[in-house]
Amino acid sequence: MKQTILVTGGTGYIGSHTTVELQQAGYHVVSVDNFSNSNAAVLDGIEKITGIRPDFYEADCNDMPAMEHIFASHPDIVGVIHFAASKAVGESVQKPLKYYRNNILSLLNLLELMARFGTRGIVFSSSCTVYGQPDVLPVTEDAPIQEAISPYGNTKQINEEIIRDAIHAGAGYKAILLRYFNPIGAHPSAHIGELPIGVPQNLIPYLTQTAAGIRAELSVFGDDYNTPDGSCIRDYIYVVDLAKAHVAAIRRMLCAETNSDALEVFNIGTGAGVSVLELINTFEKVTGVSVPHRIVGRREGDIEQVWADPRKANEVLGWKAEETLSNTLLSAWRWQQHLSDR
Repeated sequence: MKQTILVTGGTGYIGSHTTVELQQAGYHVVSVDNFSNSNAAVLDGIEKITGIRPDFYEADCNDMPAMEHIFASHPDIVGVIHFAASKAVGESVQKPLKYYRNNILSLLNLLELMARFGTRGIVFSSSCTVYGQPDVLPVTEDAPIQEAISPYGNTKQINEEIIRDAIHAGAGYKAILLRYFNPIGAHPSAHIGELPIGVPQNLIPYLTQTAAGIRAELSVFGDDYNTPDGSCIRDYIYVVDLAKAHVAAIRRMLCAETNSDALEVFNIGTGAGVSVLELINTFEKVTGVSVPHRIVGRREGDIEQVWADPRKANEVLGWKAEETLSNTLLSAWRWQQHLSDR
């Protein structure tokens, strides 16, 4: 019998790709989303890839009665993967209260319902932003948590602390915190990908929209950082590889034979740092399409450079990032072309 996994933010960028990987790994997915940064067509894309349409609920995770109804309707939910959150660093600086309300209340509701309904575990979508600007690179899971430099990053830190405190208090479920780096790309089928509403807040969709002529030019926030070319450095991970990490985490958490701690933390990245300007140059090289861009001032909340030491995830989860940056960027461009043809 298939194990049932609740995926919040299930039609979002990472949530939709993880739903695909869960279904292909033999899990039954119950998906919830309020379409704040996605739409119902994503469900069609998932079904085209896997042949299975997830059980879907249009609901806000901050709506406790709605979430209670979902848990009561699916008493066989054994695990939760929690993606539902506002996630743009820049916007969080401008609208901090939106981020605190949305990102924290939704987790509190889930943890209360998990305890009430006997759910066995949660995989939490955390972020490398909890490390701030690390003193040592690449960054390991043992690196100190730095003071957050954006409300978005602070919500991830607070939520990790909430989960840690709940586990310490004997919550009765397990938790895995996946601190991932910068997901990019799209499913190779081009049926699902990153689909921002309005002006993109993330680099790659803005880059591909600029390449497609939808945006006039791409802004590069700063060229005076202490990096080889002056632009920020990040660890860009293929979204399908990232989705597979969530399946590996669920498998570990739910395996009765795995004598794992009640709370575990893993960095999910490639282990390679790439600058913004390097990323643009690689995109232009592999696609043959130019990306008009200009240097502007630094953006508040941005970290200078960070990339992962993923060895713990490699060794303990048995997971590893596999796709090349070139192929990942090609997948993002194919997705943009698919959107432009619709």
